[in-house]
Amino acid sequence: MSLSVFAVPGIPEVVAGDDLATVIGDALDGQLESGDIVVVSSKIVSKAEGRIVSAADREQAITDETVRVVATRAHPGGVTRIVENRLGIVAAAAGVDASNTVPGTVLLLPVDPDASAAALRTVLESRFGASLGVIITDTLGRPWRLGQTDVAIGASGVVLLEDLRGSLDTHGRTLDVTLPAVGDEIAAAADLVKRKSAGLPVAVLRGLAHLLAADAPGARALIRPIAEDMFRQGTAEAWDEGFEAGRASN
Repeated sequence: MSLSVFAVPGIPEVVAGDDLATVIGDALDGQLESGDIVVVSSKIVSKAEGRIVSAADREQAITDETVRVVATRAHPGGVTRIVENRLGIVAAAAGVDASNTVPGTVLLLPVDPDASAAALRTVLESRFGASLGVIITDTLGRPWRLGQTDVAIGASGVVLLEDLRGSLDTHGRTLDVTLPAVGDEIAAAADLVKRKSAGLPVAVLRGLAHLLAADAPGARALIRPIAEDMFRQGTAEAWDEGFEAGRASN
């Protein structure tokens, strides 16, 4: 197996109302093959869809996008809020982002990244006559590791969870829980060539055609169900709730 990934130059500054599929298609002209996966930063999707608000309204925007507070921590620069947003994603500031946008504005995540990915895929497949996958990405932190990485928040035509349960390892033992999040791995691989400040919001990954499936579920399939979430609260919040419950029972 071989794998290649390359960034796509020539994407202009995207503004509200732009036909993003045409913008990306023009930049990709002559570069796509059947089996390719087009990886798009959510920022340009948000810009094209007009998901832009005044920076003065950032805190209110975070509140508006929040459905559940996981943890809040004060620090010298302000307050960090880790919340679950309307997409079911747990992230700092509900995914509201002030980077790579016009000064004085912040970006909200797309309303429905899976639908946005499906729309892009439909146009790009028609234009290039190729079977493609599309993944929309955003940057998230990890609760048990330092740093951030790109993950899939929207997708169309790509298997995002490769279910290896029931198969055998190299020693003949049955794999019971192995479920690689290949959608997130693709997003992270693309981020290596897009980089954060190079003005390269689109990349193409080639060599994983076996993951393409027209009816594959979108990125919501990557969100852990509530019943399986063992870490629904921050440490301090869980402690406070337990303390209050204990005091109320006495």
